[in-house]
This record gives sequence, C-alpha cells and structure tokens, in this order.
Amino acid sequence: MDPVLLGEILAGSMFFGIIGLLMLGFPVAFTLAGVSLIFGLVGMSLGVFDPSNYAALPSRYIGFMTNEVLVAVPLFIFMGVMLERSGIAEQLLLTMGKLFGNLRGGLGISVVIVGALLAASTGVVGATVVTMGLISLPAMMRAGYDPRLACGVICASGTLGQIIPPSTVLIFMGDMLAGINSQVQMAKGNFAPAPVSVGDLFAGAFFPGLLLVGLYLLWMVIKAFISPQSCPATPVPPEEKQHLGREVVTALVPPLLLIIAVLGSILGGIATPTEAASVGAVGATILAGLRLKLSAQTFKDVVISTATITSMIFIILFGASVFSIVFRLMGGDALVHDLLSGLPGGVVGAVIAVMAMMFVLGFILDTFEIIFIVLPITAPVLLNLDVSPVWLGVIVGMNLQTSFLTPPFGFALFYLRGVAPSKVTTGMIYQGVVPFVVLQVVALVLLFLFPEIATWLPRVLYS
Repeated sequence: MDPVLLGEILAGSMFFGIIGLLMLGFPVAFTLAGVSLIFGLVGMSLGVFDPSNYAALPSRYIGFMTNEVLVAVPLFIFMGVMLERSGIAEQLLLTMGKLFGNLRGGLGISVVIVGALLAASTGVVGATVVTMGLISLPAMMRAGYDPRLACGVICASGTLGQIIPPSTVLIFMGDMLAGINSQVQMAKGNFAPAPVSVGDLFAGAFFPGLLLVGLYLLWMVIKAFISPQSCPATPVPPEEKQHLGREVVTALVPPLLLIIAVLGSILGGIATPTEAASVGAVGATILAGLRLKLSAQTFKDVVISTATITSMIFIILFGASVFSIVFRLMGGDALVHDLLSGLPGGVVGAVIAVMAMMFVLGFILDTFEIIFIVLPITAPVLLNLDVSPVWLGVIVGMNLQTSFLTPPFGFALFYLRGVAPSKVTTGMIYQGVVPFVVLQVVALVLLFLFPEIATWLPRVLYS
C-alpha cells in the first residue's frame, strides 16, 4: 500500500480511537500520549515516517517550559482562586443583589453583572458557577424566582469566563495561533507576517464578551416584562438601604480597579500578559489581606489549588503535543487539508465544519482538551484560506462556551447540579439554559456575519 495513504488511514484511526477511549472515561493526558505513541510505533514499523522525526518532541516540551507567555496561566489562576477564597466574589454577589433587588428581574441582572466581573478577574469557569450557585441560587429561590430561570442565568453568567479576558483558554489559543500563523505565512512566502499575540486575542474577545453580557441582560429585562412572576422584585429593608452606597463602593471598586489594572495594561500595550498577570496575582493577594481574609491556611489552599489546576492543564498539553506530532508525521495534516478544502462553500463551509466538530466534542471533552487536539490540525488549513487568526480564536472560544452550556452534557450544568438543592431537578437546569443557548447561537451568528466585532479593536489598538 502507498505509504502516504497508509499514513492518512493511521492518522484518522488514531484520532477516532482517542475520541472513543476518552468517551469510555480513560484519563485524557495519558490517552493522548499513550495511543499516539502506539500508533507512532506502528507507523515507524510500516515505514510511514522516519523515527528520527520524534526528535521534535523534546524541543516542543522545552519550548513550552521556556515560553514566557504561558507563565501567565498559573498567575491568572492564582488571581482567580485568591479572589474566590477571600470572599470578594461572595461580597460582590450579595451587594449587587441588594443594589438591583428593587427591580423585577434585579437578582438575575446582578448575577449577569457579577458573572461578567468575575470572568474579567478570574477566568475560572467552574469556580464561578459553583460560587454563584452556592450564594445566588438560594437567594433567588427564596425571592420566588422560577428555578429554571435562576439556574439558566447562573450557568450562562458563569461560563462568561471562557470568552471574557483574561481567559486562560484565550492565552493558550493566542500562543498556538501565533506560531501556526507564522508557519502558514512563511509557507506562502511572507517572511515578515504581522504578529498575532495573546493581547490581540484579548482585545478581539472584548466586544464579543460585552455582546453576550448585553444579550443576557436584555433577556432578563424581557422576562421581567412578559413574565413578572418568574423574577419578582426583592425590596431591600430600610435599615440596610442606609449603608448600601458604602457597601457598593467597598464591594465593587477594589475588584474593578484590579480588572482595569490588569486588562488595561495589556490592551494599552503597557505590559505583556505575563507581567499583567503577576500584577493581578499580587493585587488579589493584597485585596484579600485588606479584607483580613489572608491567613496562612488560605494562602496554602490557594497555592495548592493553583498548582492542581495548572498541572492538569499542562499535562493535557504535553499529551496533546505527542498526538499533534505523530498525527502530522503520518500525514494527518494533509488529510485534514483535503477534507476541509473539498467541502462545499469554500472558506465558509470549512469554518462551519470545524465549528460543528468542536461543538459536538464539547459535549464529551473539556475546552483545553479540544483546543489542544483540534486547533493544531485544523487552524493551519483555515489560516491558509485567509481566515483571520484573531477572529478564529474568538469564535472558537465562543463556540466552546456554547457547548459548555448545552444540555445534556454541558460541564457548567454539572457544576451547578453539584451544588443545587435537591428540589431543583436536573430537568429544571436543562430547561433553564435553553434560552441562553439560543442567545449564544445568536451571538455566534452575529460574530460570523460581522467579523469586525472581533477584529476592529485589535486593529485600532495595534495597527
């Protein structure tokens, strides 16, 4: 058999074999690396590729370990965990609930606003959904909210950390797309390609993130008019109103200043994402200290949690690197190129196909697993078709956020299910998120039809 055809068959079999094993519940990182090495050995024995090509793997690992941009990941995770453990997120939720409580739908509006603020200061989806589920859901239930609406707005607002900077997903995608875009442009003969950075992706995700927040808020306002019994007002007692202004200032201003310092320095070109992340980590620690919440035990818990989350992400990245190299050596990139280039609709058809595949994979795989597996083998083809790398990164992030929220396998739904009271059924959670999934699809369509939503701000800031 032709070695090229044999390699493509092996590459396709490896991809579907890994997906099958992951669906059976095998550990992601070890499945990626183990299955890839087995297929690699088979490929070498059949003469599909030269075993000396495996030398690329150590240099890839060293590249990850010496990549300054990726240092921002544990720092942003530390910042988010510190804000959550120090009670700042809880104070935000309670205070914003009082501020908007006099309005119909006010608690839902406060959840959306706090979800956006936590997304811009933590970027850790699981922690945000759990925190808001523990604090806001009981308050909304006591206020007489429809459990389906309460669950929907909490899940949707909690997933904003996927797309609103400083999302850790955007950091990895920005770093990956920068390298892929350079390779694609050099292959085209453009030896001085316009650089793509994490800052570009952060700027590109800014308006799409605000678009989602606006759509969520609009839905809460509509629900307050068409179904006031589902989201009644919760008037603040007169004795609490006296101190409400001070509470708003103390709860809102410190994290807001931290967000402005971190994101403003990145978008303004004052600091790199890694430098801004270090400022965020130190700032979150200072805020915890000022709130008298920074004990030795708290600091230890934050460090351990940060190390655990970071290790989980990077070990998946290392396993995915083995998969990516073996897949490419066996000619998988040519197979993907032929498949996507041959689809009807040209560039539009190729993008829709990749988005559909990622959306479906989002039911069974985590966001990091998907971008580490799918992006390296599909992004080169899409960028070669002149798709904007910034737009691609943003629409991938929003697409994965949608699958993170979609029943029956959306991860955000499981996070809320774990902390919701027994009287809130799984069916209620599923029904509650459906309108927000529709809003996500609307935002995706708008971003697809009007790429300037993602590309305008990076062009203005960095051109």
